[in-house]
Amino acid sequence: MQRYFIAADQFTETKVQLTGEDAHHAARVMRMKAGDKFIVSDGEARTAIAEVTEASSALVEADIIELLSTDSEPLWSVTIAQSLPKGDKMELVIQKGTEIGAYAFAPFQSERMIVQYDAKKEAKRLERWSKIAKEAAEQSHRNRVPDIEQVRSWRELMQGIERYDLALFCYEREGDAAHGKGIRTAVQEWKRRSERSMEQASSANLLLIVGPEGGFTEREAAEAESAGAVLVGLGKRILRTETAGIVGLTCLLYESGEMGGA
Repeated sequence: MQRYFIAADQFTETKVQLTGEDAHHAARVMRMKAGDKFIVSDGEARTAIAEVTEASSALVEADIIELLSTDSEPLWSVTIAQSLPKGDKMELVIQKGTEIGAYAFAPFQSERMIVQYDAKKEAKRLERWSKIAKEAAEQSHRNRVPDIEQVRSWRELMQGIERYDLALFCYEREGDAAHGKGIRTAVQEWKRRSERSMEQASSANLLLIVGPEGGFTEREAAEAESAGAVLVGLGKRILRTETAGIVGLTCLLYESGEMGGA
């Protein structure tokens, strides 16, 4: 059974409704009809098997026939703070980051950012990004859709670092294993510093900060470190901006133990 929807607003104890694009996709693309079953999540804690009672391109109604005890969310809540990249790279970051398990995405502006930020286009861009996150969450059977935050200024990003248990600043100058610090070392030091066991760290709220195509400036690195972020490298090679967040997120989820890590 591969039909999966996240319907946070239309999920009750006994029934669920699919509206808008979800209804159109179910009725017209998947050709679902009365008697067909699908999996649905309320976007938080409940996931269930539902059976269609009525289906049209405007509204699909279904009865909840079985609650499922599934939890596909990572132990650690990792927000990817991504400096706005050019083109459609942010869409790739959101799509793949959602599949892997990102909790949220926080786009921000930085000094070497290539793309020209246009506040007038922000609402449309956020709507597009939210749609991509929802589709990716459904494709990967997530329990929830990651939050897409408003675009922050550099100062706003720095001021928000204190809200996280650990903030990691991806900086290519830390990529030298002989002199720099990697994600594993940073996470291990954080655990020792906070005296957290794996169980105690299960609710950790982490921030992964990724720079633009031109990388971060020395000033930005110094300001991030001063604000409380830990400078880390992602290996000896220079990664593209749309690759760095995906790699960093995967490393963090491995270190959380989700993929059999430490």
